[in-house]
Amino acid sequence: MFDHIADAMKQPDVVRLDRNMYVLRFEMMKIYSALEAVRHLLATGVVQPGDTLMDSSSGTYGYSLALACHKYGMKCRIVCSTKLDDHVRRQFEMLGAQVDRVEIPPGPMVDKMDQGARLRRVAQILDTEHNVHWMQQYHDEVHYLGYRECAEMLQKEFGGEPLTLVGGVGTGASTGGLTTYLRELNDDVELVGVQPFESVTFGSDPVEDPVASISGIGSPIVMRNVRYELYDRVHWVGYDSAVTATTDLFRRHALYAGMSSGCNYLAARWEAARDPGRPCLFIAADTGHRYTDTVYSRPQGEASVEELAPRCIDSLDQLAFPWSVMDWGRRPFHPVSKENPS
Repeated sequence: MFDHIADAMKQPDVVRLDRNMYVLRFEMMKIYSALEAVRHLLATGVVQPGDTLMDSSSGTYGYSLALACHKYGMKCRIVCSTKLDDHVRRQFEMLGAQVDRVEIPPGPMVDKMDQGARLRRVAQILDTEHNVHWMQQYHDEVHYLGYRECAEMLQKEFGGEPLTLVGGVGTGASTGGLTTYLRELNDDVELVGVQPFESVTFGSDPVEDPVASISGIGSPIVMRNVRYELYDRVHWVGYDSAVTATTDLFRRHALYAGMSSGCNYLAARWEAARDPGRPCLFIAADTGHRYTDTVYSRPQGEASVEELAPRCIDSLDQLAFPWSVMDWGRRPFHPVSKENPS
């Protein structure tokens, strides 16, 4: 029995989809991160009961933080993406969160301008208001802590055997946190990161996606929570390929998930086939409901998922659509952002 709905919602399921391919399926993965971050900040005295906890979010982290604040009796303030729809905004507000929605003129640059605009609004609030703590999901390593519990669960599920974990890079906390704690328990864990094109993370920002950007797993700003030296390989996936994979995941395996899950599934299919004797686990970080009117309303493209194959590259200047993969080798990287990284 759980004391709060957030504790129940954070629990993932491990489902076997194919011979050596598995999915770690969440209702909302970032609840793990937000709950433990808030608990830790209260326990260490960084924040006090009743303080306001604030962050920028395109949706899932904001919802997770609102749930964590609801559980621990904290005030919550979310600086939201232009992509946030009114249904989710109303849920935030009913949970007690104050919502600040940035305004960006419509146009082809709206996706690239969104994150920077949100962070500028965060800076304005911090300059003018008191007792507001910026959670910094992009930068504060406190967001790694919640994934220890999940790593321990996976260690029991797979019995310590070799494992390849595939996940969207995003802020770095989910894949980074899981891998950090898994490698404390098992020295044969590979980490495969998945990125969209146009992200400064892992250096694909010079390559524009002709259709659209994929939110949640890439970024136009530098995120200090991304630890590049944890990653063994990286896949870059274009929007159309992501749509094909996301809808195939639902049709083939009845898994109704978001676009990042589709990207991870596409990469995991390749990784699992590459080494059939090794378990390959990909992350499905949230459900597909916020993609009902976009991804799931599109007819399947001309290519089927079986027809998609990555271009194997040796350097970032070889990146090419619709899908590229490169051995990363756990090396450091120093991205340069055109946005304010703070």
